[in-house]
Amino acid sequence: MTTPVEISWFSALCDDDAEFLGTQDPAFLSSFEHCKTIVDAAEAGGFDNILLPSGYSLGIDPVAFAAGVAPNVKKMRLLLAVRCGEMWPPQLARQIATLDQMLGGRLTVNIISSDMPGQTMESAPRYQRTLEAMEIVRPLLDGKPVDIDGEHYQMQLDPMRVGTVSGKCPPFYFGGMSPAAREVAAKAADVFLMWPDTKDKVQALVDDMTKRAAAHGRTLKFGYRVHVIVRETEDEARAHARHIMSKLDAAEGEKLRARALDAASEGVRRQAMMRDAADDDGFVEDNLWTGIGRARSGCGAAIVGNPDQVAAKLEMYREMGFSAFILSGYPHAQEADYFSRLVLPRIDHAPLLDARDT
Repeated sequence: MTTPVEISWFSALCDDDAEFLGTQDPAFLSSFEHCKTIVDAAEAGGFDNILLPSGYSLGIDPVAFAAGVAPNVKKMRLLLAVRCGEMWPPQLARQIATLDQMLGGRLTVNIISSDMPGQTMESAPRYQRTLEAMEIVRPLLDGKPVDIDGEHYQMQLDPMRVGTVSGKCPPFYFGGMSPAAREVAAKAADVFLMWPDTKDKVQALVDDMTKRAAAHGRTLKFGYRVHVIVRETEDEARAHARHIMSKLDAAEGEKLRARALDAASEGVRRQAMMRDAADDDGFVEDNLWTGIGRARSGCGAAIVGNPDQVAAKLEMYREMGFSAFILSGYPHAQEADYFSRLVLPRIDHAPLLDARDT
């Protein structure tokens, strides 16, 4: 008997929605109403969770947005992205606890290692600051005191009065390809997230992270963040892939990639290498299309195919050790509907981690 996997969708809080990639249609820009429409589509479609991304130069704030939609989300979890460089950790812990109460215990957290707005920090100290922030937030949400004398934070705090529904910290989802990022994940994350890659590279990363976590006496779960285009036939799916790229100007695509905060990261460089290795249609392996990366930074590939092909690709990743998937497509509300009708009923899925049971 297989363990259910978590199937999550994505709400485009960072201006990352469009019918045609590389264009700026005001109807798809980040706003409360537009992003709520995506959340509503994912809830109606039966997804287990939805990522609320965060970027201080683009879009709207995910903490405020999560509070706004929480009363209307009855079953699905929210995966709140928080930038550690923006947040004072004790304040962040209170926000997480409050949101978790509003959701009846259905909050999960995507930790992002970020600079302070307007400043730039080298990778190693930035990840050290992120680790220290996680080591403050987790015990506070576990109802424990904090006593830390770190490089970036020095504080002694009693347990908070406010807590989560379970009395425990929600699971931390975290991703990053650099050695510093991998060590933070191995020491302090619950779910290690990775972007799409070829099967051999994905397996190598799973193996590496498994060993790193074991060296700290820990185990990790694995999550896969990828776009998806599914239609009744493979030809129709490929036609939609061409459709969303049909108005992209190459220079505009380069500008969009360069303006992203993570444009020089190791993960982004690997996405570019995949595009360079792809065939003339942009496929780097069966049903893995790299064209999306021509118009955006970050996650730059999509699973493209008919329902059988998409389900089989996800099953392949499950067999490799993945237990969580964060999916998206353009436009996001429309593609959530396609996936929920054509693929989701074929998958044994459920929320990945319940803090009340851990």
